[in-house]
Amino acid sequence: MVEGRILWGINNIYSVKCGNKTLECRIKGKVLKNAANEYNPLSAGDMVKVETEGSDSGKGLIFERLERKTSYFRWNKKRNAPQIIAANFDLLVVVASVENPPFRPRFVDRVLVMADTAAETLIVVNKADNEMPVDLLARLKNYRELGYDCLTTSAKEGIGIDLLKNRIEGKTSVFFGQSGVGKSSLLNVLFPGIELKVGEISVKYKRGRHTTNFAQLIYSGETGIVDTPGVREIEIFGIDPGELQFRFPEMVPLIGKCRYPSCLHMEEPRCSVKKAVETGNIHRDRYESYMRILKGILENGQKNYTAS
Repeated sequence: MVEGRILWGINNIYSVKCGNKTLECRIKGKVLKNAANEYNPLSAGDMVKVETEGSDSGKGLIFERLERKTSYFRWNKKRNAPQIIAANFDLLVVVASVENPPFRPRFVDRVLVMADTAAETLIVVNKADNEMPVDLLARLKNYRELGYDCLTTSAKEGIGIDLLKNRIEGKTSVFFGQSGVGKSSLLNVLFPGIELKVGEISVKYKRGRHTTNFAQLIYSGETGIVDTPGVREIEIFGIDPGELQFRFPEMVPLIGKCRYPSCLHMEEPRCSVKKAVETGNIHRDRYESYMRILKGILENGQKNYTAS
């Protein structure tokens, strides 16, 4: 039995990189013992144990999923279950755009809230061909002050591409963002030919050629890139109301300094967080993002799930 890394998976068919070989594998028994509550048991980047079916068959069976070092999940509303997007990555690249679609700070904030703290995070604003809006520049300044790395790029004009390439070199990075932000265009500029690789697999398994509709790990030398499907929204799950404040770095120094120890920074009197918003020490838009997420958690109830 050998260890391998999942490159992609479609309908219980998984491409697994085992050393210099790539095997077509299926899950032994179709159910992994430590993934019973998940929408999909395996994702791009997962490490697994595989038993090959003969030395030259090019096929194998997956017996076990190894412990994940990092992971990124989203909530699958249709199946009402967590859906793993990628695992065992070093860097989460949150891709947004200046326009078409316009920059959505609420979306970015939600991605950051759900991000695995064991991995680095990079915010990339693509389609920066023209002058950036003042409010967007202010928001990026605020993200940088909070400790988030930010880059502006243009796949069309080549702006920021070298900086982005240096940032991801030698790492496994997940590119994640809304549909239409130019994520695939960035990857094609960074790694020419990547679109052809994705297209070939899509056609073979009848998933459509031009749309990324499954996550795929692709290597360029020692650099790994997980290309993920574009999403419309991010639903928060697995976070209780009191924990949310710890996902906003600007609030952390103020936790425990309110009148009430259990303060959620809503309507409570003598709240240190609300005072910081009033004095401008916390960006008002970030506080509004916090409030929207918090109200969603309180209204819909926490989805109890702990990622493995």
